[in-house]
Amino acid sequence: MAWPHLISWFFGGAFLANAVPHFVFGIAGKPFQSPFATPPGEGLSSSTVNVLWGAFNLAVGYVLVLRVGDFHLRNSTDAVAIGLGILALGVPMARRFGRFNGGNLGGDLPQRQ
Repeated sequence: MAWPHLISWFFGGAFLANAVPHFVFGIAGKPFQSPFATPPGEGLSSSTVNVLWGAFNLAVGYVLVLRVGDFHLRNSTDAVAIGLGILALGVPMARRFGRFNGGNLGGDLPQRQ
C-alpha cells in the first residue's frame, strides 16, 4: 500500500462527496451555493451550473479513486481512505451550508404552505 495512493483516494472521496449535492440540486432544478456564485460559496448558482460542477467533481473523484493505484472497495484500508475523505469534506460542508439551508437547526422545520 503506497501512501500517495491513500492520499489520492482520500481526496477522491472529498471530490465525490462534493459532487453529490451539486448534482442532486442541479438535476432537481434548484439553485444551490457554488464557488461560481456571488459571493463565492454563499450565493446561489443556477441548476445548470450545479449539474456541471457536480459532473466535474465526479470526474475528478473518478480519476483520483479509480485511475490512481489499485483501489479495492473490499480492502479496509482503501475504504477507510475514501471514507475519511468523504467525512473530511462532508461534515464541515454540512455545517457551513446548513446555516443557509436550515440544516443546523435540528428538529423539524416549519412546513411550507
